[in-house]
Amino acid sequence: MKICIISLIVMTAISTVTKAQQFMPLYPDSIVNSRNAPDNEVKREQNGSISFEKVSVPMVQLFRAPAEKANGAAMVVCPGGGYSGLAYTHEGINFARRLNELGITVLVLKYRMPDDATMWDRNIGPLQDAQQAIRLLRQHAAEWHVDTNRVGLMGSSAGGHLAATAGTHFGQSYIPNKENINLRPDFLVLVYPVISMEDSLTHMGSKKNLIGADASPEKVRAFSNELHVTKTTPPAFLVHATDDKAVVVGNSIAFYTALVKQQVPAELHVYQRGGHGFGMRTSNPDEHWFDRLENWLRDNGWLKNK
Repeated sequence: MKICIISLIVMTAISTVTKAQQFMPLYPDSIVNSRNAPDNEVKREQNGSISFEKVSVPMVQLFRAPAEKANGAAMVVCPGGGYSGLAYTHEGINFARRLNELGITVLVLKYRMPDDATMWDRNIGPLQDAQQAIRLLRQHAAEWHVDTNRVGLMGSSAGGHLAATAGTHFGQSYIPNKENINLRPDFLVLVYPVISMEDSLTHMGSKKNLIGADASPEKVRAFSNELHVTKTTPPAFLVHATDDKAVVVGNSIAFYTALVKQQVPAELHVYQRGGHGFGMRTSNPDEHWFDRLENWLRDNGWLKNK
């Protein structure tokens, strides 16, 4: 009887550890483009929701889809926060859990905040982290039961800018990649994204934090993703609200228009109301944009029956 009880306790403990989503270093060795500076990261918790500020040590959390639902699809999720912080639970963990229900394995990315004190080049730090997360997923494809041809990238707000940047700048590796692992996301999911750094469209806080409020025209162009869409840009799903006062809906419209011009498969959902940062919700309790996303993923073959 004692052996059975002890065995049950051990199995329970193992099960608990297995379910717990532990942070893992994004870079197994040294962090690229990183100065020797103190780690001044700030973690905030409010009403069960976690956010981060001043992130200088990038990490990832792996959310594996349940075995009975896993279908090989995977996604890196980039929370938003104006390139000054990360709405980690709201636009990271919450999305990961919902994606798990669709059979998608997820890496939530705690990427670095642009900072001259912690990076040699703050402009490319977040992009390096996004590329490394994609690389990590494909490196561990066999272990995590991931199909390397169905790896997506999802981002919200400034995280959407990061996802769109990785989706339009994959032709250059900004990280060491001696194995020449494919850094192109297979598809993009952009949720009320910042797309452009042009003053007429951009979110000024994101622009200031990433490239500077007075960035040169060349730098503005380099990080205005609507200008870098080509026929090889990944297919994209976009969702936005017309009354978004923080990141104007013109960002999504500009990216969608560029995709259509290049004949890249794309779907755009614009809601009349919702403001900015609506996360899983919309103003209409009977409408769930995540259902639209699921339909799009299935329609394009990113989700497959197990």
